[in-house]
Amino acid sequence: MTTQLTLTKPDDWHLHLRDGDALNTTVAFTAKQFQRAIVMPNLPQPIVNADLAMAYRQRILNATPKGSLFQPLMTLYLTDNTRAEDIKQASESKEIVAAKLYPAGATTNSSNGVTDIDKLAPVFAEMQKHGLLLLVHAEVTDPSVDIFDREHVFIDKHLNAIRRDFPELKIVLEHATTEQAIQFVEANHNTAATLTPQHLLFNRNDLLAGGIRPHNYCLPILKRETHRLALIKAATSGSPKFFLGTDSAPHSSHAKEASCGCAGCFTAHAAIELYTEVFEKENELDKLEGFSSFYGPDFYRLPRNKSKITLVKEAWQAPLSYSFGEQTLTPFRQETTLSWSIRP
Repeated sequence: MTTQLTLTKPDDWHLHLRDGDALNTTVAFTAKQFQRAIVMPNLPQPIVNADLAMAYRQRILNATPKGSLFQPLMTLYLTDNTRAEDIKQASESKEIVAAKLYPAGATTNSSNGVTDIDKLAPVFAEMQKHGLLLLVHAEVTDPSVDIFDREHVFIDKHLNAIRRDFPELKIVLEHATTEQAIQFVEANHNTAATLTPQHLLFNRNDLLAGGIRPHNYCLPILKRETHRLALIKAATSGSPKFFLGTDSAPHSSHAKEASCGCAGCFTAHAAIELYTEVFEKENELDKLEGFSSFYGPDFYRLPRNKSKITLVKEAWQAPLSYSFGEQTLTPFRQETTLSWSIRP
């Protein structure tokens, strides 16, 4: 039985850090285990241009623990008003590597998102020209579409057309949750997906059976067990099309436990430990380093990290909460003992 595991230091290719005082909590958790992270731009004031992205990056660096070499990689928030010039300007910065497509109303702070994806064709063309990646929250927002079907409907209605019309545009289908998403990624060139710990570990029973579990509520929502098994198979397959992206998305505990609770799971406190549990259970620990440390930078055309981290088989349990500005933050799977720990 493996009791110690050394990996090239991983990266998180999908992360929410929030802003302001929240950074004093969120940045340290990610910097402890990840060398780089793709930082999502969906702040209350969305990051819609290079100047805003670089200012946000500096705020993150200001909150990074002393001595840490953590590198935030920035993204632009696409809107109906995004111009080709915004893309060109962003592409001139090595710290801005992608732009994020949120359908308006799809998730947290997405009210400024895109209402007509077809009108973004000039923006996609400019991204393809300059090598800026397109990151997609792949869900339709039509209320007539069942919430459990919104990912595969988006793929059929929008993503197939984007893939066809812009063959050299690198696309990441973020936080894939369905068999259809896995099949789309496998079938298409220049296409990859991030997979989250919550979607690999849990299915929709973990959200609804025996009572509503607000800290397991995220978007895209947890799906059937058949979909979870498809994600597990993809993650542990050794395919370079699938890599680590936590989608760690902190909300204060009272916002999660409200009558209309916020979507998002805070997993950054134990992200690599959670992924290690997944791979161990599947007897595929030898595939973890590729998934967590190699395939993401390869797809983004970035160098692999040189430093290492070591995990040991040592049980621990997260506290009931962490401080989160003036509020508290409940960690994902707090009620269950974790099997692996990062060696200091």
